[in-house]
Amino acid sequence: MRASIHVEESVQQLGQHIRTARLRRRLPQAVIAERAGVSPNTLSKIENGDCGVAIGNYTAVLHALGFSSPWSLTADPTQDRAGLILEERRLPQRARPVKR
Repeated sequence: MRASIHVEESVQQLGQHIRTARLRRRLPQAVIAERAGVSPNTLSKIENGDCGVAIGNYTAVLHALGFSSPWSLTADPTQDRAGLILEERRLPQRARPVKR
């Protein structure tokens, strides 16, 4: 299944940011790939925004570039406005199918 245009654009932008960060640090792909534990080919795919690369590899590369805890705030329950509003309304914590 192909990712949506929005997802593809977001991943491509992330790849561009990773490439820019690597170049600003004046580090070749081989060094970052080794530090991240991925192949240079995988790093190239990441920098080109390939949606087929595992999220763990993206995380390893971000960590190798010095970005600590890149996903720690993603889906943070304390920052989830919609979830907090639903919780305030005391809606069920899980959806259950309707019995017929």
